[in-house]
Amino acid sequence: MKDRLAAADELSRLNIERHGAIRVGSASELATLRQMFAVMGMYPVGYYDLSQAGVPVHSTEFRPIDEAALRRNPFRVFTSLLRLELIGEPELREKAAAILAARDIFTPRCRQLLQLHQQQGGFTAPQAAEFVTEALETFRWHAHSSVDSQTYQALNQQHRLIADVVCLPGCHFSGIDAKLINLN
Repeated sequence: MKDRLAAADELSRLNIERHGAIRVGSASELATLRQMFAVMGMYPVGYYDLSQAGVPVHSTEFRPIDEAALRRNPFRVFTSLLRLELIGEPELREKAAAILAARDIFTPRCRQLLQLHQQQGGFTAPQAAEFVTEALETFRWHAHSSVDSQTYQALNQQHRLIADVVCLPGCHFSGIDAKLINLN
């Protein structure tokens, strides 16, 4: 492993590279995140099927891909997509899918700016600043659950991560602790 990292000139980055982790509930959320990260010069690298370790997600990491960009921005975001098909109870799986379908983790303005970026092939400086503000809202911590306590408990019994992804109105960096959120 060390030889492989040295050959790829990645050893020096290990001391400076930082990472975050987020989880999303639907393929459409992941697709929009892919667009958002691409605006920031970050692209999906790698595939990880974590279900083999008992975690109901598959993941990728978004990061810069060329050497100059990696030196300038040594950051990556591990992004996991919930695998609803791994919820054992069909009724609970359908309920989780309905909860996820009803939410939008992106602000309307963030979506507009993504569309504008595609149309223009980039942003002006004021548009870029506004985009950063709107994109940050996607990852804002939500202190309140979007489900009742009974739904949270049922999802949590399936797997803590399922409750994490489904029960909050947005994605956020890292995990949640049920004691930190207010259940409706």
